[in-house]
Amino acid sequence: MPTTLEKALSRIAAQGLEPTFAKLQRGIEKESLRVAPTGKMAQTPHPAALGSALTHGSITTDYSEALLEFVTPIHSSIDSLLKELTDIHHFTYQHMGDEKLWVNSMPCVVEGEELIPIARYGSSNVAKMKMAYRRGLGHRYGRLMQTIAGIHFNFSLGDEFWNGYLESHSPTDLLDQRSAAYFGLTRNFLRHSWLPCYLFGASPAVCKSFLRGREHNLPDHDPNSFFAPHATSLRLSDLGYSNNAQAGIQVCYNSLESYVDGLRQAIRTPHVEYQKIPSTIDGKFQQLNPNLLQIENEFYAVIRPKQVAQSGESPSRALIDRGVEYVEVRSLDLNPFNPVGITQDCIRFFDTLLVYCLLSESPQLTRDEREQTAENRQRSVMKGREPDLELDLNGRSVPLKKAGIDLIQQLEPVAALLDQAHGGNNYATALAKQTKKLHYPELTPSARILAEMEANDTGFYHFAMQQAAEHEEYFKNLKMDEGTLAQYQAEATESLIEQQRIEDSDTESFQDFLESYFQRQNA
Repeated sequence: MPTTLEKALSRIAAQGLEPTFAKLQRGIEKESLRVAPTGKMAQTPHPAALGSALTHGSITTDYSEALLEFVTPIHSSIDSLLKELTDIHHFTYQHMGDEKLWVNSMPCVVEGEELIPIARYGSSNVAKMKMAYRRGLGHRYGRLMQTIAGIHFNFSLGDEFWNGYLESHSPTDLLDQRSAAYFGLTRNFLRHSWLPCYLFGASPAVCKSFLRGREHNLPDHDPNSFFAPHATSLRLSDLGYSNNAQAGIQVCYNSLESYVDGLRQAIRTPHVEYQKIPSTIDGKFQQLNPNLLQIENEFYAVIRPKQVAQSGESPSRALIDRGVEYVEVRSLDLNPFNPVGITQDCIRFFDTLLVYCLLSESPQLTRDEREQTAENRQRSVMKGREPDLELDLNGRSVPLKKAGIDLIQQLEPVAALLDQAHGGNNYATALAKQTKKLHYPELTPSARILAEMEANDTGFYHFAMQQAAEHEEYFKNLKMDEGTLAQYQAEATESLIEQQRIEDSDTESFQDFLESYFQRQNA
């Protein structure tokens, strides 16, 4: 009997939909810490020449004032996507003085939480909400955890594909089927999420200042660094994004309705420890509410189904009203060997894996299986390069190496489809490179980082600073055409004007603004 994937590929061929795969839609959100020449986190304000972090479409901040976030619009071309990300880096470097962008996911030298300033967005109600949310994150998880950086990869297929592939009889039916298909993709990605962690994890070591005062069992690498000998991504381990309260949140990925219900239940459920956080200090809100989640964005997951939210609209409201538009993959570390933190081969691998996850059979995800997928991912991030590491796949112990090779073989027909759509053999080549990493773990980014540290007899700090200096030189030596430069300068100026307009238009109190927001969310 043909598999679900084989049937899907036959259907795509019969309906002549191969060309639609040349129009895959991708966007990147990339975080990077600004650091002083010493490697310590920058204490300076967000550079004014970069515009308003509140309203700028491409250059903003995440948790900290020093944690830049670069956001690209959607691109159907990998080349244009990476060119835009390069342009954003280049423009930013022109306005950073002697500061650098930290190139690793795990942070630089940190001298205490009091020296991690939360991001500032102005005096408007929406700005106050963003800052109150960040204060809440600091109280709940510690400010240190919020200095970790990553890449979020946004992915979708265009309307031309969906209109031809789905058997729908109305616009509403089309949206429902599309959402169901994206949730199937999400479930399958969770099942296979251990593999991209192995292939692209790039945080096997950490500065000792990050773990000061915390319990852990990492050995010393050198006087200033800890490491895990076979780790791939400490960022995704319990030492990175982790929280005991979130471990108890049960979000179901079996349907849009169950997913939203799980998130909203967490937003409505008080948590005893969070109730101890003062509501205000010096007149400033310390969190948005004392519940398990303040808002949906607080839910840390390696993948999230998304819909573009309109002004004042919550993510769950957007999902309910307009269905899933794309998925956001959140499991990527910054690649310190690449100036923009991500390579074409990595993007092509994720294209292939995500299309495979979409077209393959995706049974409902039980609670036991969800826990099993999380356990496999943790084995991969902490011990992925351990020679005899085994995963628990459908109740069987399977060596990670064998499981990875088998999975990549299953991806090959999808890579062939994407090569047919784009021309050439770039997708097949990208897959072959990932197979090589399974045969030769020393080719993985995590192993290369440790090898560089060993070869140069240095620690994590010196490795990262050397890479940061090389990337700084790369971007400062680039030439940006006058039109592109003028475009970025104009966007920066317009974003400052827009922030002022928002501040001038506020008429209600912040308390009323918050109450109105949560009323709309739970309607």
